[in-house]
Amino acid sequence: MSHHPRHRTALLAVALLGAATACGSGTPAAPKAEEKPSKTSAVPRNGSMKDFTLVATGDLLVHASVIRQAKADSGSASYDFRRMIRAAAPVVAQADLAICHMETVYGAAQGPFTGYPTFKTPPQLASAVKDIGYDSCSTASNHTLDAGPEGVVRTLAAMDRAGLKHAGSARSAAESVRPTILEAGGAKVAHLAYAYGTNGIPVPQGKPWLVNLINPARIIKDARAARRAGADVVVVSAHWGTEWQQAPDKLQLSLAKKLTASRDGGRRDIDLILGTHAHVPQAYEKVNGTWVVYGMGDQIAGVMPDKRGQMGSAARFTFAPPAAPGRAWRVKKAEYIPHAVDNGPITLVNLPRALEKSPGNPGYTSALSTIQEAVLSRGGKKDGLSMGR
Repeated sequence: MSHHPRHRTALLAVALLGAATACGSGTPAAPKAEEKPSKTSAVPRNGSMKDFTLVATGDLLVHASVIRQAKADSGSASYDFRRMIRAAAPVVAQADLAICHMETVYGAAQGPFTGYPTFKTPPQLASAVKDIGYDSCSTASNHTLDAGPEGVVRTLAAMDRAGLKHAGSARSAAESVRPTILEAGGAKVAHLAYAYGTNGIPVPQGKPWLVNLINPARIIKDARAARRAGADVVVVSAHWGTEWQQAPDKLQLSLAKKLTASRDGGRRDIDLILGTHAHVPQAYEKVNGTWVVYGMGDQIAGVMPDKRGQMGSAARFTFAPPAAPGRAWRVKKAEYIPHAVDNGPITLVNLPRALEKSPGNPGYTSALSTIQEAVLSRGGKKDGLSMGR
């Protein structure tokens, strides 16, 4: 992987720091894409195309204990999440594109901030995620409406200020149909995101655009609109599944089959599916020739009744350019990178790297085994899935 200047900057910024349960209608005709270039210095469209890596991680689940930790880490009245998640930097900042999942919405600048069951997260999380090296985050979750329309507006505004792109919720109808387009390796990459529901909170009348809800026909229409807007690769973030269940549920299995089978003019509509929500690691599987990550688990979270709630994986896919213009980009390498959360203080841990330093650590060894069992449970290894670090 290449070390882009912006990635070295992100790594340096992090280095200087020293270190419960979570949680339509069709799309209008093809919109004009709003150009949202990533931090990566993309190869011009008329230049040579090259491989690129895309990394994605699971739920940033900001429990009350995570908020307290961020306040303690700031050393003041502010909130600093960077130390907690800095272990993601070597993987995230070296990728050409990096996608996170913003599980919770933000509170007002001065609070109040709350954890489960209705979250209001300090907006400083956005700048921390950006500093680590993320380019875009999915914002469609069962908690998107925890703070009403105001929570959606605050969250997206804070992400905009941080320079972090987003997909899955919107402040207007126009914004909701404008695909998030990133660039890497000379490819335009569309990021789309959807959630199964909103914990029973009704979507305000006349404002369906506040959160994208899962509807197979809608997702396919959006993917095709993104293609018409110039996307070479379409990535879908899906907030789905049954909490605490390792095996994908009926919705996950049926939606994965339907979306990966969808074709337009002989070309697949969706190139990659990234799942969140279940709060436990789930399988990676090739469905109809397309990689589906049913669930990456939580990236950061407080202590929950099930220890798997502090385990997850980063998904890393290396895409290769097509052999001929107009053909599909393909995944040439698929990897999972296991991670867990330490407590006292709350800290993200890259397990392969941690075990190199502490090979006998029983907690890390157990977590790695649990994650591997889940990730490989549907035959991903035979399709070429390997563990990264």
